[in-house]
Parts: sequence; C-alpha cells; structure tokens
Amino acid sequence: MLLRLPEPYDFDLSTERFRTFGRDPVSLWEDGRLYRVFDDREVAMAAAATGGVSVEPGDRGLTGPVRRFLGAAFDLDGFAAFAASDPVLGDVVGRLRGLRPVLIPDPLEMLVGSITAQQVSLHAATAIRRRLVERFGRPVGRVYAFPRRDELARASADEVTALGFSRRKAEYTLALARSELDLDALAALPDEEVKRVLTALPGIGEWTADWFLARHLGRPEAWPAGDLGLRKAVSAFYLDGRDATIEEVRAIGERFSTFRNLAAHYLLVALRVLGR
Repeated sequence: MLLRLPEPYDFDLSTERFRTFGRDPVSLWEDGRLYRVFDDREVAMAAAATGGVSVEPGDRGLTGPVRRFLGAAFDLDGFAAFAASDPVLGDVVGRLRGLRPVLIPDPLEMLVGSITAQQVSLHAATAIRRRLVERFGRPVGRVYAFPRRDELARASADEVTALGFSRRKAEYTLALARSELDLDALAALPDEEVKRVLTALPGIGEWTADWFLARHLGRPEAWPAGDLGLRKAVSAFYLDGRDATIEEVRAIGERFSTFRNLAAHYLLVALRVLGR
C-alpha cells in the first residue's frame, strides 16, 4: 500500500532517531525499513520510490494509525512560514525540509521509555528498554509489541532491576503499571491538566510529562525545557555554545508560540544531523 503524507516529507530524515540510539525491538530499523506492530500485526514501512511511504501489509485499516505514527498531522507549511521570521530556526527548517516527528502510539510505552531515559544517555536507555521489551513483550514477526500494562504489573522489582533498571526506576515503572490511571483518557485533557495528573505519580516529573505531551499526544506547545539535549541544542544555535539554564531555554521557547513542539524536534535533530 502506498501511503501519501502531506508534503514536504522525508522518510529517512523523519526516522533518523531509530538508527541513532541503538536497536529498538518495538520500532525496528532493518534493511531500509521500519517495522512496528499495529493492530497485532507486524507492519513494514519504507520510503517509496515514487514518494510517500510503502506500507505492508496493504490493509487500508492501517492508514489512520500509521499516518498518526508518522506525524502526518504536523503543520509543516505553517511551521516553515512561522520559522522564516527567525533567522536561526528558519535556516534549520530549510535544511531539514520534510522532517516529520514520529509519535509514539502507546502511552505506556512513552512513559516507560521516558522513565528509562531519566539521567542516562539515550543509547543506555534504549538498551535497557530493549531488555524490558524482550523479557515482557510479545514477539510479532521480527519485532515486539510493547509489554501490556498487566504484564508489567505482575513483574517484581527484582525482575525489572535485573534488566538494568535502577531500583527507583523499577519502582516507578511498576507503580505506573499498577496505578488506576486511565492513560488513554489523558488525550482529552488540556496540557496543564495532563502534566498535573502525570506528575502526581511517583517518579514522573515535568520533563517526563513534557515529552509525553510532545511525542505521544503531539501537542503543538510542548517544550521540554529541562531536557539536556534540548538545552545543548539551544546553547549551540542561540547562545554561541554557552551553557543554557532551564530558565533560558524556557524563555527562548516562548518565541516559538504554537510551534514549540516542532521547534524542539527540529533543533534536536539539527544538533545530531547538521552539527553546529
């Protein structure tokens, strides 16, 4: 099935993160294709020679979930027009034309992934998360479905720490899995309410809540000011390499109005792909 996404769109650039931080058994990059489970089936996505994305199997029922995963809803034309007024961001957007941030479909996956990434490198977090997935997830073809909430809830802290989690992160993960919070219902709440609900859980702070808004819900104003990578990107592109404080990053984010989420993704990818 050929899936057309709004232009501009660059499949390879948009999936760069899956080739950068190590093997991810849930979103698996292999031989030029990205594999992931949708509707309990292994789905392969690849750049189509005629433009767009080749999706196998060719089931039209997959169109909606795959389009959302691939960031089809982001307004890149509006973002480019907005960025033109900022010389730095305008240059970045022009050089990364077609970058559409991928959205993580599963709220539990997004939150557990963020917990694993707290205060460690993304390479280390990916390796730890891979062991969790291979221990508690379900293989579907060559990829894995992320572990279900009930599967994680039955695990012990010792089982989780044996996979490389710190004791605290294991406890945070299990507390999340065992909580009564309806994670899917968060999509109906405004940003600040989502953050309030999530940060009431043990081990989930503003940084994790901000990334949940950005990479799961795709909220346009999400701006993870406390993220170390974003701080480095802001430092490189806006402060001539001087270390940025969280307050400075938050203040710079204000200039990006309703395009903060896209600005954050573009600056992060620019730092990795373009350098400074």
